[in-house]
Amino acid sequence: MIRTMLATGTAVAALCATTTVRAQDPAPAAESAEAPAGASSDIIVTGSTRAQRRFDVSYAINTISPEDVEKIAPVNFADLIGQLPGFQTEITGGEVQNIYRIRGLPNDGGFVSFQQDGLPLFHENDGVFFRGDAILKQDLMTDHVEVVRGGPAPVYASYSGAIINAITVTGSDVARGKAQLTLGDTGLYRLDAYQAGPLGKDTYYAIGGFLRYHDGYRDNGFPNDKGGQIRANIKHDFDNGSVKFNLNYVNDHNVFYLPIPTADPRDPSVSLDRYIDYFDGTMNSPALRNVNLMYRDGTGRIQSRTSDLSDGRHMQMVNFGAQYDGEFGDWLVSAKAGYTQGKLDFTAFYSTTNPADGAIFASSYLGRATAAFGAVNRLGYVFAGTNSVYDPATASGLVMQGQYRDIHSKFYSGQANLSVARKFETGIGSHDLKLGLYASLYGEDSRTLYQNYLIEVAGKPRTLDLVAYNAAGMEIGRVTDNGVLNYAATLNQGDSDAKMFALYANDTWEIVPGVRIDAGIRHERYSYEGWAAVTEQANLGDATTLADDATRAFTGTIINQKLKPHVTNWTVGANYDFSNHVGIYGRASHLETPPNVQTVMSINPTIITTVADQFEAGLKLASGRSYLYVTGFYTNFDPLNASFLAYDPTTGRNDVNVPFIGEAQVKGVEFDGKLALNDWFSLNGALTISDPKYKNFQSATGADPEQAEGNQIVRQPKIYGNIRPSFDFRTNDTDISVYGRYTYMGKRFVDLYNNTALPAYGTVGAGVTARRGNWQMQIVGDNLFNAHGLTEGNTRTDSLAGQGSAEAIYGRPIFGRNVRFVISKSW
Repeated sequence: MIRTMLATGTAVAALCATTTVRAQDPAPAAESAEAPAGASSDIIVTGSTRAQRRFDVSYAINTISPEDVEKIAPVNFADLIGQLPGFQTEITGGEVQNIYRIRGLPNDGGFVSFQQDGLPLFHENDGVFFRGDAILKQDLMTDHVEVVRGGPAPVYASYSGAIINAITVTGSDVARGKAQLTLGDTGLYRLDAYQAGPLGKDTYYAIGGFLRYHDGYRDNGFPNDKGGQIRANIKHDFDNGSVKFNLNYVNDHNVFYLPIPTADPRDPSVSLDRYIDYFDGTMNSPALRNVNLMYRDGTGRIQSRTSDLSDGRHMQMVNFGAQYDGEFGDWLVSAKAGYTQGKLDFTAFYSTTNPADGAIFASSYLGRATAAFGAVNRLGYVFAGTNSVYDPATASGLVMQGQYRDIHSKFYSGQANLSVARKFETGIGSHDLKLGLYASLYGEDSRTLYQNYLIEVAGKPRTLDLVAYNAAGMEIGRVTDNGVLNYAATLNQGDSDAKMFALYANDTWEIVPGVRIDAGIRHERYSYEGWAAVTEQANLGDATTLADDATRAFTGTIINQKLKPHVTNWTVGANYDFSNHVGIYGRASHLETPPNVQTVMSINPTIITTVADQFEAGLKLASGRSYLYVTGFYTNFDPLNASFLAYDPTTGRNDVNVPFIGEAQVKGVEFDGKLALNDWFSLNGALTISDPKYKNFQSATGADPEQAEGNQIVRQPKIYGNIRPSFDFRTNDTDISVYGRYTYMGKRFVDLYNNTALPAYGTVGAGVTARRGNWQMQIVGDNLFNAHGLTEGNTRTDSLAGQGSAEAIYGRPIFGRNVRFVISKSW
C-alpha cells in the first residue's frame, strides 16, 4: 500500500526532471543592492582564517543547507556529496562506506577529510573498514555542510585534497525544533528530531538525532539498517567569544552491498537477471546468519566461533569535545579538542571470482579429491550440510564463490587544534595572519578472518557442498565443509598506536579591495608503533574435507614495527574581483599523504608517501540569485601508490600485496551554476569534464606496467554531472515545490589495463514538497525509470586486467526505483 501511494505521488513530480541544490537564496535585507545576493548569502568558515563570503575566497567551496538536503533527498551521504562538481561518488554500497573521489584523485576516500565543526572525529580519513560517513551521519542536527575542493585543504587538514565539514545546530534565545518521519517503499522507517533553545542567560543547548529501521534497497532476507545517532551541545556566550561542549553517540548496524554477477561469463550476452535480480538481488543471504569460523591460534589450538552476516557494519562510537573562540582586541583565538572511542564489528560477504560452469568447476577439484579420498568416480553438488542434490544444469548451469569476512576493530583518537589570528594594516594593504598547532594521539587494532564459500548463482543464495563419490555411489569425502571452500583463507591480527603534531600558518594579503594573495604551509610529523601477528599455511587435520587443508594459521610470533614519516604541504592563491559580480582566482597546492598507521600492523605493506601537486584557476560570476563558478584544475601525482591486495583463487587468500607504483595526471574543468531569473523557477547544475590517466608505472611482481601507460584511471569517468530544475509557487496558503534531478555518469574502467568498461548511465529523480504553516509533506523518488548502471566492478580479481569481457559482467548495480514519503513539523 505504501509503495502504491508513494509511486502515484511521485509520478506527478517525474514530469519535471531534476533537483536543485538551492531553490531560493533570498539576499539578507542588510545587503546592498550591488551585492551578488546568491553568492554573498553563503558565509563560509572552512579553509579560511575567518568567516567570509563564498564569492570572496580564492578556492572552490560549496555549502549545503537543510533546504538543499530536502530537495536533493539523497539515499545516503555519498549521494548528497556527489551532486557537487568535482566529486565523483559511488553510492551503491548502502548507507555508509561508500566511495568519495575528488577531482580524479585515485583513491576511494582517503583524500577526503570528514570534520565536525572544523575538527575530525578520527584523525585519519580511513580507519579499519570505515571512513567518515560511518561515524558522522547526516541528520537534523547538521545546520549545514561546507565542502572545500582542493585549494587550502592540505593546510587545514591531514591527508586531504578535500574537506567535508558538518556545522552543527546550536541554540539561541528562541526555542525551536523539528520532528520528521520518513517512510519508504524499501521498508524504510526513520524518525529524525532536534530541539534547541536557551538554558539560562547566554547559555544555550541543542540536542537531536535519528532512529532508523530499513529492510534495504536489496533483499538480504534480513534488515539492512537498524540503529541511530544522537548529538548534543551546550554553548555559552561571553562578551568576546563563546565556549561549546559537544557529545556524539552512534550505535548503528549497516549491511554492506557487494558486487553481483550480471551476465554469464561463458556468453556475456546472456543475462543472469532471472537468477539474481539486477535491482533487488544480492549475494547476502540468510544462509550466512550462523557461520562457523575456524582457525589455528598461536598456541597450536584450533579455535572456532560463530558469526552473523546480518550484523553488518556495527559501529559503536562516542565522541566528546570542547571548542573555544574568543576575540582579544585584534587577536582571534580558537581552541578545539575532542576525544573519540569506538568499536567496529563488521561482517560482509564479498565477491571473488566470476561464476564458473558447474561441471568445469567440479572437475577442477578431481585431482585433489582423488589424492585425499582415494578413487573418485564423480563429483556432485548438494545443498550445504545435507544430502539433497543440487544440479546447476537445472538453473543457470553456474556456481560461484564468495568470501565471508569477519572483522573486529577498536579505535581511539584524541585531537586538538589551537590557532591565533590577527589582522593588521601595512603600507601596502592588510594582512590576515593565522598560526596554528594541531596534534593527535590515535590508534586502532584489528582481528580479521576471511573464509570462502561455494554458492549457487541466485539472490539470497544457498551454500553448496561439492561431494566426492566412489564407483558404488557412496560418499567418500567433501571438497567443501558445510559450504566452506577454504577455512581461514586470510587471517590477520595487529595493533597500532600513533602520535602526530602539525604546525601550520596562513596569511591573506589584501593589497587593495578585491585583490588578495594568500599562502599557507603545514608541516606534520608522525610516530607509529605497532605489531602484526605472523601466519603460515596449515592443515587443520580433518581428512573428510579439503576445506581445511591450506588455511592460514598464527605461528605465535609477532613482528614489532615502527615508522616515523613526516610531510610538508603548502598552498599559494590569488584572487581579483573586478566587481561584486565578476572575479577570478588561481591557486597552486602541494599535498603529501604519508602511509597510514595501519602499515605497522600489516605484513609486508607497501610504504610510500603519495605526492600530489595541484593547480587550479577559476572564474566567478554572480548576479542576484544566479551564479556560475568555472574552475579548471590540473593534478600531478608523483609517486602514486596504486598497489592492491590480490585474490588467489587457488588458496582463497586475499591479503597478498601487489605493488604498483607510478604517476597519474588529471586535468579538467568544473562548472557549478544556478540560474534564477524569477521567484518561481530555478535551475542548478554541476558538470565535471576531466582526463584522468596513468603514467610511468613500475611493478616487481610480473605485471606489465606498459599496458597501463596513458590509460584512464580505474573507475574514474571523464564526464559526470547533474542538472536540477525546481518550480516554486504558492496556492491556498500552501507553498509548493516541484523539482527533479538528472544525474549522468560517464564511461569508466574496472582495471589498470582498461580491458573492461563500466558503461555510462543516467538516472532521473523527482519530488514534490508542500509546506503549510509549521507542517511539511514531501514525496520523492529516485531512478524513476529503472535505468541500469554498474559501479565498482569486482575489485578482488579484476583490478589489473579486467573481467575477460569488453563490458563489465560483474559489479555493484545502482539502486532501482524507490520512493519515500516525508512528513515533518517545526516549532
